[in-house]
Amino acid sequence: MRIALACGLCLIAVAAVAGPRDKYQTSPGVNTTTVVAAQATRETFRARINENVVTIMAGSPSGTDLAVIQDIAEVLDNGDDLRVLPMVGKGPEQNIKDVMFLRGVDMGITQANLLKHFDRTGELGANLKGQITYIAKLFNEEMHVLVRSEVKDISELKGKYVNFGAAGSGGAITGQLIFAALGVDAQEVNITDSDAIEKLKSGEIDATIVVTGKPAPALASLKGGSGLKLLAVPYAKTLEDEYYPATFSHDDYPALVAQGERVDTLSVCAVLVSFNWPVDSVRYRKIAKFVDRFFANFDAFLDAPRHPKWREVNFAATLEGWRRSTLAQSWIDRAPTKGTSSASRNNFDAFLAEASNARSTPISEAERADLFRAFLEWNRGRRQN
Repeated sequence: MRIALACGLCLIAVAAVAGPRDKYQTSPGVNTTTVVAAQATRETFRARINENVVTIMAGSPSGTDLAVIQDIAEVLDNGDDLRVLPMVGKGPEQNIKDVMFLRGVDMGITQANLLKHFDRTGELGANLKGQITYIAKLFNEEMHVLVRSEVKDISELKGKYVNFGAAGSGGAITGQLIFAALGVDAQEVNITDSDAIEKLKSGEIDATIVVTGKPAPALASLKGGSGLKLLAVPYAKTLEDEYYPATFSHDDYPALVAQGERVDTLSVCAVLVSFNWPVDSVRYRKIAKFVDRFFANFDAFLDAPRHPKWREVNFAATLEGWRRSTLAQSWIDRAPTKGTSSASRNNFDAFLAEASNARSTPISEAERADLFRAFLEWNRGRRQN
């Protein structure tokens, strides 16, 4: 009896599995050839979509890099030939790990100082420079230190409660590194920007740090009379190798900086990175398609309604000590053959050579970037006229 019952259950299971597949063969009016053709069409379409999609990991939803990646997606979208898919991540620190280890992530935006930080610590392996390549240096992300109006100097935050953002985030690591360099030993808090602003107003914490491209959405939305302000961050000698001087003005944050005044701070460079895929891999070919279209259409990022941070980008700038993607380097090397772009680059190189000869000290990377941005603006205005 038990054997018969077991056999009966097995037959029922087999029938249940076979049923849906046999349905098309036995039901009247269903053409098996049509079904097979439809499946083949779907598979072809699926393959084409996946072959031409690249993903870019941004930081938190409130960061500037998500808006920048959305710009990339809109400018570079080319139907079925190329689609850029923005992804929301957990910050620049996690983005490095995601590019290295998370399936389906082609590129990510991180911060130059975090690449150097992990290279020093060895947390991600001894050969980080061999695994991560950069496609382009992007814009600068400023360090915002928001305090109540009675705080006059960053040294006053010693021993005080300071929010550095989510533990392990780019803001937290950058904030810790800069505070340590300045000798400011604060008591670290790790909460969201919005929660931190409310606790700052109520006096539960003494400062909150945001590291992102200005204007930071969480701070730009503050209204006058909040009792808060942005605190100056000194550009100490020990910070010169990894950070740039920056400023905030009333135009950046009307509710936090008085008219006609400015607040000095530091900035760190955002970088678009990818894994160093083998040249014969599918991922390498997908990124190659992206790189070619990204650089060829770069001028489109300089016009409204694109984020104003694009005007800071010099895609030809180098990230000292790191390997540029061979795809990006190849495009830059070929740039003199690309019509208008070659004329712009040749003109700029000639201008830069004259500027270098006219001064006793070499032009720094930061100065070169400033000059290149000014040159692009001038050249773009000349074309419009």
